[in-house]
Amino acid sequence: MKPIRIQRYIALLSVALFAGKMLAWYLTHSVTVLTDALEGIVNMAAGFLGLYSIILASRPRDTNHPYGHGKAEFLSSAVEGTLIVVAGVVIIYEAIKHLIEPQPIERLDTGLIIVALAGSINYLAGKYAEKKGEQHNSLILVSAGKHLQTDAYSTIAIIAGLGLIMITQTKSLGLDSSKWQWLDSAVGLFFAVIIIIAGYKVLRRSVSGIMDEMDVKLLKRVIDLLQDKRYPEWVDLHNLRVIHYGNMMHVDAHMSLPWYYTVAQADKEIHEVEHIIRAHFNNNVEVFIHIDGCRPYQCKLCALQGCPERQDAFVEQVIWNIENVWADKKHGKTNEPEED
Repeated sequence: MKPIRIQRYIALLSVALFAGKMLAWYLTHSVTVLTDALEGIVNMAAGFLGLYSIILASRPRDTNHPYGHGKAEFLSSAVEGTLIVVAGVVIIYEAIKHLIEPQPIERLDTGLIIVALAGSINYLAGKYAEKKGEQHNSLILVSAGKHLQTDAYSTIAIIAGLGLIMITQTKSLGLDSSKWQWLDSAVGLFFAVIIIIAGYKVLRRSVSGIMDEMDVKLLKRVIDLLQDKRYPEWVDLHNLRVIHYGNMMHVDAHMSLPWYYTVAQADKEIHEVEHIIRAHFNNNVEVFIHIDGCRPYQCKLCALQGCPERQDAFVEQVIWNIENVWADKKHGKTNEPEED
């Protein structure tokens, strides 16, 4: 099943689950249930924004968007994060209001069943979406799947809170339920704080994407891959940068090759780098490699055997890592200016 179709089902499912949770809140008048219901609004927004983002991100690049439309997912995440924070603020307002003016909580058993059913469906849908997202290399689907599973985990805690409130209403225990109504607001306030923190993290992630913040894990994966598949004639790799959004990954770097290579030989090496990255990540990759001719001071770092222009004996290669590949400096370079 294609990512667009899966995301469409997730969006429609979020509407159905939100309706069920709102029914549970209407029946119970519980702030705790309202907490879960308002998370449903976030799920709906995330579902439809995710669907729009997948459709938009899948469009080919055009004259107005030469790098494609993949950053639409970060705008989607920004809206989603804002809605999560707003939902948390609304829950805090309702919880404080119920603390000041307590209202009787009714039919918690029915509300508990509805909330538990919605949480179970969320978890199963989230696992499926995450699995398919990994298969299709869809960041939006993976994020949607994790979001639904997180929502399911919070539902479990909400169910525990509802169970505690139900215990205070058990007449056989001889408890005065009116003295324990604050528990409902307390549980709601607790999860409101968690929701706001989650919203902040989503906003932080979207801003970092819009600002092209370095993805250290992704950069390390690319570097480790190229180091593992490294050819002897790849003397040096530096100024490597990786950006990944939508279904596109952009890689650009500077690579030093033997200075006497012809254009055809250098072109062959560039295509080999592209092939290695694309074969590993299995998605749309744009690779831009700036070729530098090797310098005499790099002979001691060059493992190429039989080099006709070698001026120094080979000592050892520089093992590529984030620290020495990310920097815009040739390996082995001194502070002295290079000759043209």
